[in-house]
Amino acid sequence: MSKLTLGSYPHLLGFEQLERLLERSAKAGNEGYPPYNIEQTSDFSYRITLAVAGFAEEDLSITIEDRQLVIRGRQRDDSEGRIFLHRGIAARQFQRMFVLADGVEVGEAIMENGLLHVDLTRAVPETVVQTINIRKG
Repeated sequence: MSKLTLGSYPHLLGFEQLERLLERSAKAGNEGYPPYNIEQTSDFSYRITLAVAGFAEEDLSITIEDRQLVIRGRQRDDSEGRIFLHRGIAARQFQRMFVLADGVEVGEAIMENGLLHVDLTRAVPETVVQTINIRKG
């Protein structure tokens, strides 16, 4: 059985990076914590909302690495000197990655009632018509 690639289609020139992008996003989407929503807030803007109850702003970091939005959380373990009869809320860490398309920019991040909102905007692509001159060889 052969693997079907975008390079197999001669009319799709320069789309090799799309194949790598799909593979990268498939690897990034397997973890289940924390839960999140992605909503379209207008024709050219989006909002990612992560449920990060128990995390303070200083426990979270948001970076862009190689066209990926990376959100990390690391809680401090403040259980020293405390005796738990039951501990169901663990100090846990996470890393969520979202692959960004070309032209998508990260706006602001807002922490509100245990929810982290990250706003994204997509630039409107310009329609470009270009004439190529043909010269004699």
